[in-house]
Amino acid sequence: MNEKELEILHLLEQNARMDIKTIAKLINQTEEEVEMMLKKLEENKVIVTYATVVDWSKVNNHDGVTAMIDVKVTPQRGVGFDEVAERIHRFPEVKALYLVSGTYDLQVVIEGKTMSEIASFVSGKLSALDSVISTTTHFRLKTYKHDGVVFGDDDEDHRMMVSP
Repeated sequence: MNEKELEILHLLEQNARMDIKTIAKLINQTEEEVEMMLKKLEENKVIVTYATVVDWSKVNNHDGVTAMIDVKVTPQRGVGFDEVAERIHRFPEVKALYLVSGTYDLQVVIEGKTMSEIASFVSGKLSALDSVISTTTHFRLKTYKHDGVVFGDDDEDHRMMVSP
């Protein structure tokens, strides 16, 4: 990966809607060169998707609960954590899944309509998996910052992440 491709990635992390013309000016390349680099990054799955960060607390009639679930599992011989991770990520409630270090092995992020719905997922689906030894569930109460964006601050300059 070259320096210009890295610059594009940093720019798109800050604003996925940035147009090719603007990117080209910022990295001192032609629009055609930027298009080719973007195509390469997408084909190689470096750019997986273009996402929007939403402050759901400002959306009327949007109720929901997000939970982070720490999971301790028994790794399987020959595949480690991959097999159980594959089973977990297939559940539609799962929004993110990470292999982590520390006391627990996996962290699962799920969304549901109520805490009861989350509890049903944990007890009926997640804990029912053979490899799962234990879980600890944490409910998100408030978002202060997500993907580099500060929430609750209406000043645009403070909400955008500063490029590394």
